[in-house]
Amino acid sequence: MMQQKMEMANKAHEAIPGNPSTATSSKTKLNDRSNGKPLRVLSEEDWAFWIENGYIVIKNAVPKEQAKATADFLWEFDEKDPNDPETWYAPPRAEMQMKELTGTGMVEVYNHQHLWNNRQSQKVYDAFVDIWGTEKLWVTIDRANLNMPQRPGENKKGFIHWDYDPETRPQNVQGVLALADQMDENMGGFQCIPWLYRNYDTWKLTQPEDRDHFQPDVTGLEDEIVKVKLEAGDLLIFNSTQPHGIRPNKSGDKVRIAQYISMMPAEEDNEKMREWRINSWRNRIAPEGYAFPGDPRKWEQTKYDTANLSSLGEKLLGLTNW
Repeated sequence: MMQQKMEMANKAHEAIPGNPSTATSSKTKLNDRSNGKPLRVLSEEDWAFWIENGYIVIKNAVPKEQAKATADFLWEFDEKDPNDPETWYAPPRAEMQMKELTGTGMVEVYNHQHLWNNRQSQKVYDAFVDIWGTEKLWVTIDRANLNMPQRPGENKKGFIHWDYDPETRPQNVQGVLALADQMDENMGGFQCIPWLYRNYDTWKLTQPEDRDHFQPDVTGLEDEIVKVKLEAGDLLIFNSTQPHGIRPNKSGDKVRIAQYISMMPAEEDNEKMREWRINSWRNRIAPEGYAFPGDPRKWEQTKYDTANLSSLGEKLLGLTNW
């Protein structure tokens, strides 16, 4: 019965890139400040930037030493040595259904203690409270990224996409936590097009009827692409209607390291989703779906224990109610 419920919870996500650990869109609208609650982390300048550009960087969302501990773990989990580039280019362990993610360095780990330490950090949570305007949130169960520099002769392209069809007006946000400095624009990392975020409704009128609703044609918009710089411990939050992607790592010797973290209003009446989430945490189970192949070695289940959660973490998972 549990297996059937978990499969049903995933069905809606199998054909789209979005993370299946939360709903694709919230019934709750993103914060418009009408509730009168003061901001916890964002300044008024931050808020104005967020509304105008569809993304915001929260500096020092987790301590740098915590970011480094997570990065060190990712190197170990991925069986790579940060000091030996010869180990960086092993073939992927599992095939990606979502082909544009092939070779972008996704690390198929979801429920390790280090990842949960970052998810249940107070400042990370407070930033998402500001964005949503509610304290009752669930955190996504998502993975991490080691984006290696391209080798001589390689010319992988970056990409721009949406995880949710912007025509559906999803009430959703996504987030990236930097686990190492990403101040060199050539070293890969997050890119987006705030111009297209702001002008989507008029831009779409210039596009063909059969356009791809998940991958825009950015011809002519190359100069509008913003390459966001982050330091270790910084959290980037972006609106899900923001076209975004990973840019190619052409630095030669630098590795982009990040963890994907987002939060959405808790759906405590959605028992199927709650049961899936708790099982994922307890038994270290990866999401299923279009963009999530999982780890064929099953290391999370065989090498590591269930992560310890704080009282905040238990609520962010759905183990206890708000």
